[in-house]
Amino acid sequence: MKLTGAEIIWECLVREGVDVVFGYPGGAILPTYDALTKYPQIHHVLVRHEQGATHMADGYARASGKVGVAIATSGPGATNMVTGIATAMMDSSPIVCLTGQVGSRAIGTDAFQETDVTGVTLPITKHNYLVTKPGDIARAICEAFYIAASGRPGPVLIDITKDAQQMAAEFDWAAAAPRLPGYRPSYQAPATEFARAAELINVARRPLILAGQGILKSGATAEVLQLAATAGIPITTTLLGIGVIPASSEFNLGMMGMHGEAWVNQAIQQADLLIALGMRFDDRVTGNLKTYALNAKKIHVDIDPTEMNKNVPVDVALVGDLRGVLAQLLPQVRPAEHREWWATINAERGDAAVRDVQALPDSGHLYAAHVINDLWRATKAHDTVVVTDVGQHQMWEAQYYRHEQPRSLITSGGLGTMGFALPAAIGAKFACPDKEVWVVVGDGGFQMTSCELATIAQEKIKINVAIINNAFLGMVRQWQEFFYEKRYAATPLTGPDFVKLAEAYGLKGVRVTARAEVTGTVEDARAHGGTVVIDFRVEQEDTVFPMVPAGADLADMIRRPKRDVLAETGADREWQMPPAELAARPAAVKPARRKTARPPAALARL
Repeated sequence: MKLTGAEIIWECLVREGVDVVFGYPGGAILPTYDALTKYPQIHHVLVRHEQGATHMADGYARASGKVGVAIATSGPGATNMVTGIATAMMDSSPIVCLTGQVGSRAIGTDAFQETDVTGVTLPITKHNYLVTKPGDIARAICEAFYIAASGRPGPVLIDITKDAQQMAAEFDWAAAAPRLPGYRPSYQAPATEFARAAELINVARRPLILAGQGILKSGATAEVLQLAATAGIPITTTLLGIGVIPASSEFNLGMMGMHGEAWVNQAIQQADLLIALGMRFDDRVTGNLKTYALNAKKIHVDIDPTEMNKNVPVDVALVGDLRGVLAQLLPQVRPAEHREWWATINAERGDAAVRDVQALPDSGHLYAAHVINDLWRATKAHDTVVVTDVGQHQMWEAQYYRHEQPRSLITSGGLGTMGFALPAAIGAKFACPDKEVWVVVGDGGFQMTSCELATIAQEKIKINVAIINNAFLGMVRQWQEFFYEKRYAATPLTGPDFVKLAEAYGLKGVRVTARAEVTGTVEDARAHGGTVVIDFRVEQEDTVFPMVPAGADLADMIRRPKRDVLAETGADREWQMPPAELAARPAAVKPARRKTARPPAALARL
């Protein structure tokens, strides 16, 4: 049948199973928006900023496992999408972005709202297209969806000229099937490499599994747990790997890396074998590469061959889909228990496992950890998705909210994008309308995309927003405290009255200033029929412990000093640093001492 290019766009999206898109209209994409009126089966969510559209598509993809779709016009509309595209690229999230472009004859003339968006996004997309003929649209869209979702997922952009949208062409869905002879998303490691990997596992005395997001992408949780149970191997997760192994699993030690658990980082440095599954050895995980796990052999399993030996040289590289690789490897792994290794880890872990299931005590001050801990307790029995922004609150959420299910935590990892949480949560809610969605966000990141509250109001969806409001750009302030002698340049932060802001959009706003108010407020928000924005006024100069300074050895963590915590509360999750050790540390990694005395309760770092 003969259709306009604009109609072909929607026809293809329907056949790809798309039922919701996130976008913002403009001149160069207007023919496509006009054709949308003929496709009522696709719900269009009008965003308030194109960056929000890409984050929504990203959140939708992460929550559902499907491809998310965002749409924008040319020029500033397309360039506003760049941050969201880069976020999806860094975190391997499958999204397809459709942008309008000026007419094909005007390309290169600096026409109104003309931007070379394919050139701009080439480094941050898995692939992109410039389409100037209506007959090429269908194949571009089919290929884009296939590329975005296959192999290591990622974003694909299609830039379509206005005249290509307006002109007509024959639409043949069967003929548009992807033909990409140079694209090989599937790999198979040699059988000899499986035998080598199995032998390393079978002779190891201190093995450790490093669990990344690739387990989620592959759906390999059961296989990873089988490997751990068969060979008695503890598991630690990356930030994006949180949830792929239940927090309650006896094998799960917790998160690794810069703000990971102290005993986990120690275990990595003491291990004689690291089995890296679907993770990429990024700098926030490894610390100083020259001293990273020097005594350990390394097995790396990943679908992306470019990640092999990129950051950390490995002894065995198994390239392929993780679930398939483990299915082939598991029969060759012999049963083991490694009791001595577990005893060593548990001795270093101390009584933290007990504290994980106890409520943090009330010190008289409201700390972010209080909010996260109580939020977990109030929502853990429900099917809940938490979407976090970037900063201190993100790390506290990773430490104090125990995720049992895959896709229950959505966060910006690789790019560290402030402003991600609120729009990504909107996408997650459209992907999972029956799940309870919570945004955990700092007051800085929230102000970057708070305009999307209008999208929430217009769409009449329910999302609960927990603003961890410390009136600082918290993580930057923490670095200034540790490494810049508390020179707080440009980090004190003002903001609007968030309660009134919520009410201005027709939503409910609440303010919490005391620990005793947290649980009741969370329960009230859950029971409320619409979106609730909660302004949690927490302690301003709180700190995330432990912390591996950038470029430092993984085991050289800044830990919470004894003088900064009330030991009798039992609320300290990390090891306490003895005064002598604190004094001996270089100034570059030593927490700055406070210049004024504070009452004991104010020194509690919960």
